[in-house]
Amino acid sequence: MQTNILICGAGVIGLTLARELHARGVEGITLLEAEAEVGLHASGRNSGVLHSGIYYAPESIRAKTCGEGARLMAAYCQQRGLPYNKNGKVIVARQESELPAMEALFSKAVANGATVHFVDEKELSDIEPLARTAGGRAIYSPNTAVVEPKAVLHALAAELAATGKIQILTRRRFQHVKGTTAYTSGGPVSFKLFINAAGQNSDIVAHAFNLGREYALIPFKGIYHQFVSPNAAQVRGSIYPVPDPRNTFLGVHFTRGISGNVYVGPTAIPALGRVNYGLLQGVSPGEALSILSAMAAMFFKNPGFRKVALEEPRKYVPRFFFKDARALLKTLGKSDIRRCPKVGLRPQLIHKKTWSMVMDFFSVQDDNSFHLLNSISPGFTSSMALAKTLADTIEKSYPL
Repeated sequence: MQTNILICGAGVIGLTLARELHARGVEGITLLEAEAEVGLHASGRNSGVLHSGIYYAPESIRAKTCGEGARLMAAYCQQRGLPYNKNGKVIVARQESELPAMEALFSKAVANGATVHFVDEKELSDIEPLARTAGGRAIYSPNTAVVEPKAVLHALAAELAATGKIQILTRRRFQHVKGTTAYTSGGPVSFKLFINAAGQNSDIVAHAFNLGREYALIPFKGIYHQFVSPNAAQVRGSIYPVPDPRNTFLGVHFTRGISGNVYVGPTAIPALGRVNYGLLQGVSPGEALSILSAMAAMFFKNPGFRKVALEEPRKYVPRFFFKDARALLKTLGKSDIRRCPKVGLRPQLIHKKTWSMVMDFFSVQDDNSFHLLNSISPGFTSSMALAKTLADTIEKSYPL
């Protein structure tokens, strides 16, 4: 078959980009989805939190798209009657030594245009009765919200299908490319422009085009527990720690999901495969060896990664996970949290020449292909605004 625009990946980035291009009058858009339906991997397995733009380096693409992306996603959910709850977030200090980092985080949030306030212990107690903080202050983000990721993805897919002009081909795994023909598990597809939105496989797809070979994705596994105590009813929104500025991950936190359940997590444990949701589920020897080799190089050459590699895996042990969770609440018993089936994977792009983590959305391109290699958090939140940014770049680079 032939198409004008071939988008590899029908996760939130692929779907929102197809939607944006269609809104701009671009015709002949086809999406490839390796699975039987959308939302089976990162886009459908995230926490559902719509972030406010607090954590990201000012002037980064993440900072520029997060707040606007959250507003667009909130409007989309409300217009279509999708689950949405603006239940807010507090960021607390686990110990007084974290107060300077809290001040720096607040300044970053303000620079990014996020609505944040400092609150004292009484105000914190009014917002989140169970939350505790050191030093007598916390950050409050009233606009942080939660959604149901799979509901959003299915709504987007249905909207695109309803146009009658956009195809989503499921069970179509990208295999290789020759010229302007992509070979898939369901046959060849010729294209004028190929857009790589393949998430955790985006580096593999880019390498097939001989692009981005100095980059690779390392998957990190996020496991969750559920707050099962009667006290869970007192958690109204999200309770996050001040993140370690040396660590790309935000730390174990409490979040009341759209279903009403309160989840605790996630971890950020290096995984052995891009779909390694269980202990050994989704692990192949070749891929595991490649990931372990990259992790070993990162461990010895990147102190920040070394810290993650030494600290995060121990959270598989309940007492270490509990210790992190306990630091956020006034009271928490070991029986109050229970491991649950919720598991996610976050791919993190690595620059192999420096063995550093790429900390922003990042793309590479050639004459007939465009590749988004690092759709990291807050990719879901940012997606609708990021789609506009990517569409601007694509329109300037290619005749559509």
